[in-house]
Amino acid sequence: MKLKQGLLVLLAAFGLLLVTGCGAQKETSAEHPEKEEKQKDVTLKIAASSTPHAEILEFIGPDLENEGIKLDVSIVSDGIQTNQQTADGELDANFFQHTPYLEQVNKDSGLDLVNVKGIHIEPFGIYSKKIDSIEDLSKGAKIALPKDPVNFSRALELLAANDIIELDESKLGDYVLADIVTNEKKLEFIPVDSAVLVHSLDDVEASAINTNYALEGGFKPLEDSLIIEGNESPYVNILVSRKDNQNDEEITMLAEALTTEKVKKFILDKYKGAVVPAF
Repeated sequence: MKLKQGLLVLLAAFGLLLVTGCGAQKETSAEHPEKEEKQKDVTLKIAASSTPHAEILEFIGPDLENEGIKLDVSIVSDGIQTNQQTADGELDANFFQHTPYLEQVNKDSGLDLVNVKGIHIEPFGIYSKKIDSIEDLSKGAKIALPKDPVNFSRALELLAANDIIELDESKLGDYVLADIVTNEKKLEFIPVDSAVLVHSLDDVEASAINTNYALEGGFKPLEDSLIIEGNESPYVNILVSRKDNQNDEEITMLAEALTTEKVKKFILDKYKGAVVPAF
């Protein structure tokens, strides 16, 4: 009889332990709902230039979606506005600019955006519909340059590197027209919005055009440019975000996805040297 009573006590205690254990599991799950949240897909809003930036993002999109990250990509129409939208949180990140441009916008607009990762270089070139060689530039020819200070200086540096003009050697970077010390052909330099530089070729003898816009305009930079930067260009195109989200898991995964061997091969195969991986 005592043996039976002892068994009943043990069984009762065991049953109580099971009930308590189940209750604890339910309580733990209820206390940490964020664990269930992590199972849901996350959408990253990113603004990018259509070529090659958005094309690269489209290429990695399926791989990221398999990891629970969906990319919502919009096309950049105004760089300053895009950076402002990123700073305001309307966008999670952007991918269209190089470091000197970002630094200039941060300075001019009072923003504090950060370089998350360097992705590729787009060698900058001079193009023309009217001449076949840079040596054929006529005296007094009009040349369109990007009007933003960073790319304006970059264009002058490219022309100086090819002996078309000479720049003040006492200065390093941030060149303006006043820094031209020799201009034998008396070339006239006209500041133009970067997005319309391709169209400016109908009105000028040559234009200095960022590679993404040249590609959009149907040019093959290595074949069609009169002169072009080498692969050692310091103007690396970067993934940009805010300081408060640059280390978020999703942004980190995006940066990693953009710098894989798979992406490197895609860039080299698709753009044939017009876009160069920087990783």
